[in-house]
Amino acid sequence: MELEAHKVPGTFTSREVVELTGISPRQLQWWDERGVVVPSREGHKRIYSIADLIEVAVICDLRRAFSLQRVRKVMQLLKREFGKRLAETVDGASPYHLLTDGTHLYLETSPQQIVDIMENAHQPMLAICLADTVKRVQAIVGGVKSARKNSVTTLSTQQKSYPAAS
Repeated sequence: MELEAHKVPGTFTSREVVELTGISPRQLQWWDERGVVVPSREGHKRIYSIADLIEVAVICDLRRAFSLQRVRKVMQLLKREFGKRLAETVDGASPYHLLTDGTHLYLETSPQQIVDIMENAHQPMLAICLADTVKRVQAIVGGVKSARKNSVTTLSTQQKSYPAAS
């Protein structure tokens, strides 16, 4: 992936979000239009923060099992319950697991609570470790930052390596 060295650290273009998450450009645009994940703007360009990138990655995980309408409800519930964005709630340090049977939604960190919910479920449960998704995004972002730094270093090294004109 070619990265823009002049960009603000911790921000990503739509193209980068597409490359990092595997979502289609049209799907990402549609999510913005519907208010699912709303990036900031720089003119006509969409600029995604790390929190936006984490939410896109979590939504991609949830989309494997649910309709976008249900995913939006999950995101709204989490925001309402915690009063902050998903990326702020689930920072990767705590083992948050999202469990659902399609009707009920649970966000748990305690292994015993997770086992209790699974044991008492009357239908199949889907469990997603949100912290794993956050860690995966943080690892990817760390690699992107490193690539940006190396890109800048490589450019400055290449500039210095040219012999002076005689």
